[in-house]
Amino acid sequence: MKNVTDRTSNPFGMRPSCERYVPGYGDANAAFHVVGDHPRIHGGVDTGVPFTNDAGLRLPRALVEGGLLGSAGVEPEAEGTFLSYLHMCVVDDRDPTAAEYGDMERFFDAELRAIAAHVLLPVGARATDHVLRNYTARAEKTGLDMDRLHGTEVLGSGFLVVPIKEPAEWGEGDDERLVEGLRELQSTDFRREVDLGRFLAGDESYLVR
Repeated sequence: MKNVTDRTSNPFGMRPSCERYVPGYGDANAAFHVVGDHPRIHGGVDTGVPFTNDAGLRLPRALVEGGLLGSAGVEPEAEGTFLSYLHMCVVDDRDPTAAEYGDMERFFDAELRAIAAHVLLPVGARATDHVLRNYTARAEKTGLDMDRLHGTEVLGSGFLVVPIKEPAEWGEGDDERLVEGLRELQSTDFRREVDLGRFLAGDESYLVR
């Protein structure tokens, strides 16, 4: 079933209690959902669009080359792709606390379920850990090796996950590795049926797509 909204910024009308926040941006019917950490790290405080700071723009440029965005910049062309954060509120001069991440999780989770993208692309260690622990049947036991995971496919239960190393830490070849991985992914049948019932109480399936 297709979503009925044609809004690009905050298509589901998320309204957290914080004074400033950077809502999700992109296609509400996306096949690809890029998941960042929070605005101070990945940008959007001034633009209102995720991944629009100096370090973050390196990622959109790679997403353009990889075929997930039509353009990069303040208003990227994002047909087929959605961009959002674990913690959409703007917190100055520090990272959010564990309690603050927990408070924002309901907004992120609701948006992720509404979009039900085929591929989740968590950016950075925190987002990757959250996605692996909460939306797949696996979690890393001894810490994340983001150098190893970067641009690779991790099979989950219903979702395909492609972790992305923190853009500010990319070294030589990291751009190309991600681009090549995304191009190869799109040449395959990456679309999968998602059973969101595995996140609900009881034994009933809740299949989407």
